[in-house]
Amino acid sequence: MLRVALRGVLLALLVFGGLVVLLLLRLIERPIFGLHRPITPHITQMVCRAAFWVLGMRFVRRGTPMERRGAVVANHTSWLDIFALNAAKRIYFVSKSEVAGWPGIGWLARATGTVFIRRDRAEARSQTEVFRTRLLAGHKLLFFPEGTSTDGLQVLPFKTTLFEAFFDPALRDEIAVQPVSVIYHAPQGEDPRFYGWWGDMSFGAHLLTTLAARKQGAVEVVYHPPLPVADFAGRKALAQHCEAIVRAGHADPRSGLQ
Repeated sequence: MLRVALRGVLLALLVFGGLVVLLLLRLIERPIFGLHRPITPHITQMVCRAAFWVLGMRFVRRGTPMERRGAVVANHTSWLDIFALNAAKRIYFVSKSEVAGWPGIGWLARATGTVFIRRDRAEARSQTEVFRTRLLAGHKLLFFPEGTSTDGLQVLPFKTTLFEAFFDPALRDEIAVQPVSVIYHAPQGEDPRFYGWWGDMSFGAHLLTTLAARKQGAVEVVYHPPLPVADFAGRKALAQHCEAIVRAGHADPRSGLQ
């Protein structure tokens, strides 16, 4: 209980203290730079890197995040993915609209520039407009094509709907999509699914279990080569290729930490 309390308090101070700093800086950044955010994403990245130190969890990044304009897609295992992917690269998440109303998490998501969408084909046009604006502004948008989190031992089939926006005439020849594999290594002696958060598992219980671990495991974020959108005939071909790369990286035996 002492370990849970200590880590929990430090993590809360880090996350919400970082949020206060970010919001204060955003008051200056917004009127000067508008949609561009040259300062505040660094705050998010530093907070997320420090979060793994608080947890006592090893963080490893492999591969090179792309510099050109475009989006990132990754497999989804846990709420910890938010920290891992933000720690590895300054990005902006694409999330379902319901998250905006969640206490705590919703506030953080809005403050860090998350794009909220409804997975409804009727809104595809408006979503494309949002993607176009953000991507051409240089924002790296990241979403989870599986549409849900898993036990961390598998990669689910990628849903193709959100890939359609990349084939907008203003974007197709300008951007690339970078597949990323997120791989969790459970603490020694624990269930390999230790960090997985899926099904009807509650966030609170999973958080407490993670905080209580005496010895933590590790997370790897593996960046694969970017895929120019113009090289693909359509969203299904691009989504399938991204899925195959993420799946192969997730299963790669070389991912075992030394």
